Amino acid sequence: MSEQFHQQIDGYLENLAHLRREAWPEVGEPTIDHPFGETTVTRYLRSWAAQRPEHAAIIHHGRRVTYAELDRASDRVAAHLAHRGFAPGDRAAVMMPNCPQFIIAFFGILKAGGVHVPVNPMFRREEINYELVDSGATFAFILDEVAAEFGIGSEGTAVTEVIASANTDFLPDGEALPRGMATGVPPTAGSTRFLSLLDRDDLPVPADPDDPDALAALNYTGGTTGMPKGCEHTQADMLYTALTGGQLGFGGGPDTVSLVFVPIFWIAGEDAFLVALVNGGTCVLHYRWDAQEVLESIDEHQVTAMAGTVDSYLELLDTAAGSEYSLASMEAPVTMSFVTKLTVEIRERWARETGAPGIIRESSYGMTEDHTLDTFTLGLQKDDADLRGRPGFTGLPMPGTDVAIVDFETGELVPPGGEGQIIVRCPSMMRGYHNRPEATAETLRDGWLHTGDIGSIDETGALHYLGRTKEMLKVNGMSVFPSELEHLFSRHPHVAACGVIGVADPKKGQVPVAYIQLDADARSRVGAEDLLAWCRDHMATYKIPRVVVIDEMPLAPTGKVSKVGLEKLAASSELR
Repeated sequence: MSEQFHQQIDGYLENLAHLRREAWPEVGEPTIDHPFGETTVTRYLRSWAAQRPEHAAIIHHGRRVTYAELDRASDRVAAHLAHRGFAPGDRAAVMMPNCPQFIIAFFGILKAGGVHVPVNPMFRREEINYELVDSGATFAFILDEVAAEFGIGSEGTAVTEVIASANTDFLPDGEALPRGMATGVPPTAGSTRFLSLLDRDDLPVPADPDDPDALAALNYTGGTTGMPKGCEHTQADMLYTALTGGQLGFGGGPDTVSLVFVPIFWIAGEDAFLVALVNGGTCVLHYRWDAQEVLESIDEHQVTAMAGTVDSYLELLDTAAGSEYSLASMEAPVTMSFVTKLTVEIRERWARETGAPGIIRESSYGMTEDHTLDTFTLGLQKDDADLRGRPGFTGLPMPGTDVAIVDFETGELVPPGGEGQIIVRCPSMMRGYHNRPEATAETLRDGWLHTGDIGSIDETGALHYLGRTKEMLKVNGMSVFPSELEHLFSRHPHVAACGVIGVADPKKGQVPVAYIQLDADARSRVGAEDLLAWCRDHMATYKIPRVVVIDEMPLAPTGKVSKVGLEKLAASSELR
């Protein structure tokens, strides 16, 4: 970092702190309360289980899991792992969609002193294999519905035991299944059954880890080069995020009822259930988004908080119109402007049609590298200033977090009002990228996370996010990195060269487009449809690009694929 930065950073931060004190909303003091001390999230679970054992921790499509049950079930997972030779520091993969089994496995792994490695259940075999090999996972928790792909993807890895569960294991008998849930899936051959772990009470439970700073999770994120990288996080990171998110993100506490439909294998979903459970509230967990099912849950369970896209809130309003179900319990409707942006008109419509006390507002700024909740917007909606001012308002930094703007080229500090790279310093920042010392050194410099994102700080000290790095695409709110797709295409036996760019899409925000140059002997017999069929077997559905076969790849003077050249091709062909 520049010499100017080191000379001026203290005064720069002091000035921002003054601005933020003046702008601080009436939501309490800028401090974070630790009701059970600065310890591990597993001890917070134990504390809530002792204090309110019969309170609902999780409600999943009619199945109620109390704090006592969650604590006991995760104890038995930890006991089984220890019995099978799983030692502190060992890795366990969890490849499940939203279900109580995921959360039970999560806490069980942490109680055993292990490292939680969430794996996207939409992944295909090569993506699975990459994360299992990179993380060194020795145990895996899966749902039967992903067993076939996982079985192929886990070949040649260190996984020695697969613990499998049916998606109906934590659903009430006789109840209708959530829409989209697979049925009739046979049990995973050769697996240990998840419910058998919970039935055993004869194994000793290992002592709780007492070091909140020990490695506890590898949360994989994409990057601008190569394959995804594992962000090394600790229970201390999780606790800070959960407490700040509970106290300032949603502004609730033990009486909060939070509906979670965002995928909990992603860091934002992990934060969502941690915010609920670390603060003693209830997580109403949905298998996936379904507007009718979510509407009914909000009404039945008197949900107070939810995080979703603007599009999901609009669909919810449309579904509720003229129905018998009410959204009036919503105190903290938090949104993310991925495709459709939050506007004053949408805010006014939400207030008018729901009668709910909560103002719909943007969520926060953050990345997987810093556990995602760096800022808050609670109480900052006076006169709709957050929506009427400069775009990209993401609020004030959480207590204990510093945010600054620096010039991309020189690293010099940029004063309020100017644009530059967002850098962050916070208690929940990753310790580094797993097995990636060079990438770590590039991203973490002098204790600051260099995000690569463009932003600005306004006259109140609030952060405005102005855009991601040029490489990353947002497809329906999900991150897709061209370099990762290019890396995957490089494994195709007939692909000589590949370049991936993003193009605007009215429904998805952006979509990836892959330009493919084939080997000379394959050009007459391999086409775009063949390549798309290959994509369906080798990458998650949301990553599958539009495919354009070209005779010759445009190259930059350096010999690399020219993205400018590809963008000209896209413009000239008017891709849709």
